[in-house]
Amino acid sequence: MHRIGFLINPYAGMGGAVGLKGTDGLIDEATKRGAVPRAQERAAEALGALDGANFHFFTCSQKMGEDAMQKAGIIQFTVEYHTPEKTTADDTKNACRKFLDAGVEMIVFCGGDGTARDVFDVVGTQVPVLGIPAGVKMYSGVFAISPQSAAELLQPSGTIPLRDTEVVDVDEVAYRDGALRTTLYGFAKTPYIMEMVAGTKQVFEQPDEERAKAEIAQFIAEVIDGTPDKLTILGPGTTSEKIAEVLGVDKTLLGFDAIRGRKLVAADISEKEILARVSGEPETRLIISIIGAQGFVLGRGTQQISPAVIRKIGIGNIIVVATPYKLSKTPVLYVDTGDPLLDAAFGDNIKVISGYRIAQRKRIHQPSH
Repeated sequence: MHRIGFLINPYAGMGGAVGLKGTDGLIDEATKRGAVPRAQERAAEALGALDGANFHFFTCSQKMGEDAMQKAGIIQFTVEYHTPEKTTADDTKNACRKFLDAGVEMIVFCGGDGTARDVFDVVGTQVPVLGIPAGVKMYSGVFAISPQSAAELLQPSGTIPLRDTEVVDVDEVAYRDGALRTTLYGFAKTPYIMEMVAGTKQVFEQPDEERAKAEIAQFIAEVIDGTPDKLTILGPGTTSEKIAEVLGVDKTLLGFDAIRGRKLVAADISEKEILARVSGEPETRLIISIIGAQGFVLGRGTQQISPAVIRKIGIGNIIVVATPYKLSKTPVLYVDTGDPLLDAAFGDNIKVISGYRIAQRKRIHQPSH
């Protein structure tokens, strides 16, 4: 029987939908804005896909693990760490120390980059680690692409190879101000099956990148000019920033903005604000780029685009943009909205605008079961 350490950061991801771009140090503010915890649900989704008879879990009490175990019907577990009412990074670290003392073979955690960093601080390379994605950013390479993939990586049907993967974290203060600054903390060992574990986010700076962005922007501007009354939700990233520049709109680099024609309607809007706006529109388009190398269209830093928002907008009104070089380094795309049925509705491929009136068809990874 496999001995697995398991913990949840109960606050992970709460800042995403409400536009905080992270939750570090802002739990109270996220709660004030109406944020709803999502890590428990994501953890239970992964646990529920496991054959629990093959594992004995060492976990934390209540919201840091025990509750999700019970929800998923897991009965073979030991509460190794008792959770205080309000948890901090120290609780993650102390729980990992308890797991190591108990002789676990692997530590599985549900959270984001900050949780990955806290786990790594204690575990290093002593045992493999695997993340169930529940945070806002998740630029580290230790995360499965979805809760279902995390379950597949834990199936003891054979020896799953390990690889060294980067543990990185983002400066959330700078991130909220529109600057992306990452720090490499080290390399952890992670179980790996191609297309089940996300890579580390990359920023591409090739000579032709700016020209390609300009061509994409010119084409998208023409599309918007053709239907100037239609509301457009413009996502984060430098390609979207170039589109806004061509339109003459002052855009937030890492947030979602609403525009109508060539006019900014609302900047850096939350999931609740987006839903309110699109609900009053006959039709809305969403323009979004992909995360370089990781390949996520939705699910990493895009929690403002919830399943409810997608259903209001319609998959057919989502325009994906990316430069040819970024696409050449991103062999497959991923969608992780938090709703597996909605993810499946995207199908197995999607059109990506990659130049002036030029598009490529890119494959979307879909689970095998």
